[in-house]
Amino acid sequence: MSRLRVFSVTVLLVPVTIVLMGVQWLALKSGSGVAGHLPVVFHRFVCRLFRVQVSVDGEIADHRPLLILSNHSSWLDIVVLSSVMPMSFIAKSDVAAWPVFGTFARLQRSIFVERERRSATKRAVESIQTRMRGGDAIVLFAEGTTNDGNRVLPFKSALVGAVQDGMGEAGCVVQPVLVTYKSRGGLPIGRKDRPAISWYGDMTLLSHLGGIIGGGPIEAAVVFCPPIPATGDDLLPQNRKVLTKSAEQAVRQALTETMRRGQGSLSRAATY
Repeated sequence: MSRLRVFSVTVLLVPVTIVLMGVQWLALKSGSGVAGHLPVVFHRFVCRLFRVQVSVDGEIADHRPLLILSNHSSWLDIVVLSSVMPMSFIAKSDVAAWPVFGTFARLQRSIFVERERRSATKRAVESIQTRMRGGDAIVLFAEGTTNDGNRVLPFKSALVGAVQDGMGEAGCVVQPVLVTYKSRGGLPIGRKDRPAISWYGDMTLLSHLGGIIGGGPIEAAVVFCPPIPATGDDLLPQNRKVLTKSAEQAVRQALTETMRRGQGSLSRAATY
């Protein structure tokens, strides 16, 4: 049954994806405002196709410039977050070379950071700052890698501080966000089961994708924690670390509460 489902989903997903990729490419080339909203439509379609229900707790900050600091356990996090609102992601430079997924990232206007070359990193940071000043919500997976989803790794402050440097005395707003997975097939996901949804270590992408599509329906939760104003005083190196640590603690606390409360306990501002 799961193989049949994977086949059926693929048959529907591929042509729709090709058409929407073409539309998005044209929208980006023409500067159309559709380019910001089409990824939301596409990722909501993918969530429905993959049987992923997304519940949202809390509210996205209205203030701009906005930098979102999120945890990261799976490629599915990007689909889930992108189904909520228009946003772009900061990604490692090697993602740009990935077949298909690199194209997806470029079409969503992801910003690729090459950490090994300082000059390239500087250009990427300037691009992030420009986009934030232009009103784009930019997402940084602050742990720097994925994990099994049962914990939050320490958030890295270096890129957060580099982005803040160009924001001026007015600074920006940093909003911690949790993405987690609460149930599968109607049953609560425990510590033992959560790594099956997470994508980390040496897992192959295609086999993991097949497992997500062929498995039971998934309930994902996005928790928007209270935003943290990052004003001019926060630009000092020691304060950047404190700010990043505060964001990390907020996400860790949200994960702890979500695990403790179990399935269906979060108040839902919206469900997709």
